[in-house]
Amino acid sequence: MRYKIKSKSGSKKRFKITFKGKIKRKHAFKNHILTKKTNKQKRKLNNLTLVSKADLKKIQKQLLIK
Repeated sequence: MRYKIKSKSGSKKRFKITFKGKIKRKHAFKNHILTKKTNKQKRKLNNLTLVSKADLKKIQKQLLIK
């Protein structure tokens, strides 16, 4: 009996794949203790960014992307 390989469900929720195959992620430090952060800092943390090259292979493995 063969089983399907499942991707990490936490990774599925945290990352999105673009049309060209790049992986988008959210910025850290945007959940709590926002009173001491400036509006400019919080506004910059709103934008999505791409995963760095150093982490790309690990995340692709978690999401079962070749």
